[in-house]
Amino acid sequence: MTDVKWYGKLYIGLLIAVLYLPILFLMIYSFSSAGNMSHFEHFTLEHYQTLFQDDRLMAVIFNTIAVALLAASISTVIGTFGAIALYYLRNKKYKLTLLTMNNILMVSSDVVIGASFLIMFTALGHFTGLGLGFSTVLASHIAFCIPIVVIIVLPQLYEMNDNMLNAARDLGASEPQLLSSVIIPNIMPSIIGGFFMALTYSLDDFTVSFFVTGNGFSVLSVEVYAMARKGISMEINAISTILFVTIIFGIMGYYFIQHIVRWQNAIKRGVSE
Repeated sequence: MTDVKWYGKLYIGLLIAVLYLPILFLMIYSFSSAGNMSHFEHFTLEHYQTLFQDDRLMAVIFNTIAVALLAASISTVIGTFGAIALYYLRNKKYKLTLLTMNNILMVSSDVVIGASFLIMFTALGHFTGLGLGFSTVLASHIAFCIPIVVIIVLPQLYEMNDNMLNAARDLGASEPQLLSSVIIPNIMPSIIGGFFMALTYSLDDFTVSFFVTGNGFSVLSVEVYAMARKGISMEINAISTILFVTIIFGIMGYYFIQHIVRWQNAIKRGVSE
C-alpha cells in the first residue's frame, strides 16, 4: 500500500512538472534582457515596458477583458436561470432533451462551433449588415459559456433540501421570494464558480474567436497567435505571464469568496439553531 502511495505521489509530481515547468520557463524568460529564449542574460522589465507602450496590444487586452467579463456575467445570469428552469421541469423527456442540447456545445469540436457561428453571422450579415467584430465575438462567447454555468449550477440545485423549500412555502413565501431568499443564496457558491469558469473559458478561447473576429477587432489569443507566426517575441512571454498571474489571482479570489460564503452560512445556521 505504501509503494502504491509513493508511486502515486511521484506520478502526480511528474504530471505537475510537465504541465507547469514550460509555463515557469516562459515566465522567467519574460524578464530576460536577451531577445530570445536560448539563454538568460540579466533581469529587465523592458519587455513589459514595450508591451504597455504598444497601443494596439493594450487595446487588444482591453477587448479581451471586456468580452470575458461581459460574456461571463451574461452567461452566468442566463445559465443560472436556465438551470433553475431545468430543475423545476417535471417532464423527464423534455428535461433530457434540453440537457442533451445543453451538452452539445460542451462536447462539440471548437472548430465545428466556430465554423457554425461564422456561417450564421455571415448569413445574418447579408440581411442586417452586421459585420464580424465585438458583437459576434461576445455572442459566441456567451453561447459556449452558458452550458458551462448550467452544468455547474444544476447539481447544487439537486443537492438542496426540498423540505426547506416546502417550509418556506408553508410560511407564506411567494415564488419570487423563494427564489431570491432561499434558492439563490443556497446555490451562490456554484453561481460564483460558474462565473469564474465561464470567465476562464472566455479568456482562454482561441478557436471560436479566430472564426468570428473581424473589422479590426481582435482578442488576446488570436493576437498572440498572429504574433507567434511572425517569430518569437518576448512580448508574448510578458503577455502570457500577465494572463497566467491574473488567472491565478482569479482562482484564489474564487476560493476566498467561497470560503466567506461558507463561513456566513455557518454563522446563519448557528444563529438559527
